[in-house]
Amino acid sequence: MEKMKKRKMLNAFTILFIITAVIAVLTWIIPSGAYEVDPEGNFIAGTYHTVERTRQGLWDLFAAPIRGFLGTETTPGAVEVSLFVMIVGGFLGVVTETGAIDAGIASTIKNNKNNVTGLIWILMGIFAIGGSTYGMAEETIAFYPLLIPLMVGIGMDALVAVAIILVGAGLGVLSSTVNPFATTIASDMAGISMADGMLLRFIFLAVTYVIGAMYVTRYAKKVLADKNNSMIADHMEADKEKWKVPDDVPKVTKKQKGVLWLFALTFVIMILALIPWTDLNNNFTFFKNAHEFLLGIPVIGDLIGQSLEDLPFGMWYLVEISVLFFLMSVIIAAYYGIKEDRFVEVFIAGVKDLMSVALIAAVARGIQVVMNDGQITATVLHWGEQGLANLPKGVFTVLTYIFYIPMSFLIPSTSGLAAATMGIMAPLAQFADVLESIVVTAFQSASGIVNLITPTSGVVMGALAIANIDLSTWWKFMRNLIIIVFVVTIVLLLIGAYLGI
Repeated sequence: MEKMKKRKMLNAFTILFIITAVIAVLTWIIPSGAYEVDPEGNFIAGTYHTVERTRQGLWDLFAAPIRGFLGTETTPGAVEVSLFVMIVGGFLGVVTETGAIDAGIASTIKNNKNNVTGLIWILMGIFAIGGSTYGMAEETIAFYPLLIPLMVGIGMDALVAVAIILVGAGLGVLSSTVNPFATTIASDMAGISMADGMLLRFIFLAVTYVIGAMYVTRYAKKVLADKNNSMIADHMEADKEKWKVPDDVPKVTKKQKGVLWLFALTFVIMILALIPWTDLNNNFTFFKNAHEFLLGIPVIGDLIGQSLEDLPFGMWYLVEISVLFFLMSVIIAAYYGIKEDRFVEVFIAGVKDLMSVALIAAVARGIQVVMNDGQITATVLHWGEQGLANLPKGVFTVLTYIFYIPMSFLIPSTSGLAAATMGIMAPLAQFADVLESIVVTAFQSASGIVNLITPTSGVVMGALAIANIDLSTWWKFMRNLIIIVFVVTIVLLLIGAYLGI
């Protein structure tokens, strides 16, 4: 009897196009409507009224992704966020070419191999920062063959090594502070700056990192005390034979250290440039004054560029940070000595790696195009407004988080999920008197917790395959951590919702 072929999950593009088609059909069923808007363009609660139906046909359906990319009168285009994602890909391609990140982590492992607790906390911190800033996920695969032999060699099991990397990076992605593939896309779709809600996300990062590091350290110490405490005790001896500690761990060169500093500086500049300083406090004028001073210096101001005249730190957005990442990729290439032809090659290769993510933003924006052109967005929001009329903001926040957990299974792509849902969820938050940034944080937290354990994640399944660990064993190991993170996430979201951070 032939074995049944395993059915593959639909591609993210296919899922999004199907959703767009369903929305197009709904424009024939759902009444068209509109809200009055305030000067900022926000819907005014209680002003909904029906309008003449505008059905969307086949041409509208197939034109939606293109119009979603370029933008329409009623829907801003995804071109800026798509271009930003591609430039970040090029930037990461240049950094990867230097080998600085790989060498830095390998050196950390080598220098702290006799301090198990310290090694766990340091490495999980590095991976968490990577996940939080640039969505470090697939990039972690290279580190399992390096860390597993070390952990096995000093009496741990391979599960500890997997947890250090997978939980560290995963919790970082869950707490994404400026992750271009989660925070940026979701914020853009919600119509807010990625700086909105950044304080809460930093708190998320700190709290979940400590919880994760304590959880993994506790398990590691139990295994070190008695190998029978290991969840994979049955093949620990076999793992010792299989995994040998590599002797050729690369050292970090002086130039690679410089690259790491430039890499970190890029994200620091981005964060400083995105935070609306004067909106937070009228006295926070340091960056504005410094900006005016520099541009006012003869020759120096012209060299910097007058296109920045009205854009001091605190007023940057996608265009400006795209320029930043492009500029820093050139600076890193020049500093490291990457030749011009090789620079172009690796930059374009990096762009190519993230082309699908960039296009997802455009395809998903097509959903909003169809909804807005079909004039059913206001109707759906009106139904939501009626349902939220007497709903406390805490209840709305928790329901939003819970809503995004099953949605993360249905649409595994974080960028696709954000693009497909933020157009509705963010305006609904306004009716519940909840900041749109809370919806963004709820979305990425739910997506992050799912991606720690889902079998649809290539990162999870790849890591477990390398370490020869069953998915059921991983679920057993993660069970209590998932429960803890789930509860802590709800608490932090409620704090953020009621304090307005």
